[in-house]
Amino acid sequence: MTTNFAAIFDMDGVIVDSNPFHKIALDQFTAKYGITMTEEELHSKLYGRRNEEWIPHFFNKELTKEEVAAYGFEKEELFREIYKDDVVAVAGLEELLVKFKEAGIPCAVGTSAPRENADFILDKTNLRKYFQAVLDSRDVSIGKPHPDIYLKAAERLQVPPTQCIVFEDALPGVEAGLAAGAKVVGVATTHSHKELAHTDLVIDDFTNLNIEKLAQLFS
Repeated sequence: MTTNFAAIFDMDGVIVDSNPFHKIALDQFTAKYGITMTEEELHSKLYGRRNEEWIPHFFNKELTKEEVAAYGFEKEELFREIYKDDVVAVAGLEELLVKFKEAGIPCAVGTSAPRENADFILDKTNLRKYFQAVLDSRDVSIGKPHPDIYLKAAERLQVPPTQCIVFEDALPGVEAGLAAGAKVVGVATTHSHKELAHTDLVIDDFTNLNIEKLAQLFS
């Protein structure tokens, strides 16, 4: 069995099922500023994307970089406050990460979220020790669906992108992983199995997922 691959994890919807809490924070944030957002827009314009990209879209006006950063900080601070007592890793994830560590499979996080959120999630779940690299919104100038973050994560792990498995829940992230040349496992926390059918494998969570099954993606 080959273990000559690396694993790259998106964060929201993959490491933690946090999008319902992002939705609560967004509802409060958008109500404050009189912004309307449909469920379709939430999935197509926001999930998986950086604050720098979705905030100008929904405010529908010219914003300075400083204004975008301030709005983003406000929304994410609200999210962390709402979510702080409910943070838990997706079922089976830590067990899989332990197996990866024992097998010498390098792992990274590649998220569109800001560094503050990445630190918050990894510290709350106590999973930081399993990742050799953590990339966030500051590490790329072009967000998902552009493959940049997954290409850079593979580079940090010193593994070719074609020998990486990307775990993603959001469609822009899936597109980014596929564009990077990686195998993509869709995690059905945000989208249905049908919506994720173009990935290499779809899972509900990490329960019963093992190295053997993942290695078969390269055969």
